[in-house]
Amino acid sequence: MQNFLKWTLDTIRKDGSMMSWMEEKRFEWVPLAVSMLQNLMDGQTIIIITDDDREWFGDYVLRRINRGDKNRPLLPFISIKTFFPNINQLKTKEDIELLEDMISQTFLNGHTFFYIGKNNDIKMQFAKRNDESFMWVLDEHLQDSFYLSSVDDILDIKLIQLFRLLDKSIDAVLFAEVDIVDE
Repeated sequence: MQNFLKWTLDTIRKDGSMMSWMEEKRFEWVPLAVSMLQNLMDGQTIIIITDDDREWFGDYVLRRINRGDKNRPLLPFISIKTFFPNINQLKTKEDIELLEDMISQTFLNGHTFFYIGKNNDIKMQFAKRNDESFMWVLDEHLQDSFYLSSVDDILDIKLIQLFRLLDKSIDAVLFAEVDIVDE
């Protein structure tokens, strides 16, 4: 069984020059991905939350993660908008606490927020309150998050590349190609 950090580097390099930007960032990526993958393997539901500008990407992830041509079990990925379509109406700390209570009661095996977007979005404040969140944050370096720039000309391509890496990582963990325990 291969080390996840080495497997990640090999996978990035197999994708060629388009993914070369990720070689340096793999050290930032691996611990975050390992935590999320471990939560997924432990039976937690992954709740996707995006800012408004990245909503297309959340939809993309949901359409791709459980495609019919995948030769793996269905994975518990869900959009927060599926069970709380009024997410954009969160305004107060009390609103956030009520939603947190509902989510805790709904997902008894636990949950991990997968947030993609800017830090100034109220939904980010919601995701940031959970230590288990898997966050891809734009324009701000935050502890325990993956940094991206919103002014990057190829941001959309990078998001899709990161999802491809995540999807391949899920397969590698599910099919025991990598070991994430020692990372």
